[in-house]
Amino acid sequence: MNKLNILFFAAAVTTAIAGIIHVVLGIPSNNLNSQVLFVVGGATQIFWAVPMIRKWGTVWYGIGLGGTLMFIAIWVITRIPDNFITGRGGRISDNGILVEAFQIAFVGIVIAILVLDRKSFSKKEGNAN
Repeated sequence: MNKLNILFFAAAVTTAIAGIIHVVLGIPSNNLNSQVLFVVGGATQIFWAVPMIRKWGTVWYGIGLGGTLMFIAIWVITRIPDNFITGRGGRISDNGILVEAFQIAFVGIVIAILVLDRKSFSKKEGNAN
């Protein structure tokens, strides 16, 4: 297994784990908005393991990257006191930190994939510097 394949596998695992935790946290929520966000967003993250494993291409990786960055931004914003989403600062839990760690890892891995994939494409096309 080459380095790029390992990165694709790692990206799939990190997004799937973050998604599983989101779904597990979202199902028992008493707040319908939170429940929908966590369950739908988590299911999407679980699904996103497929484009990573099957290497569907840079558009898919970019969409996954953007969606994950949005999830991270929502978490950060909702932790700020008097924020414009909830009006109060949410607590920082162990589960939240765990999810954010997996999401940040996914972001880093996808960026590495995009960089390495571009380099390997350039070499194949004879455009390497």
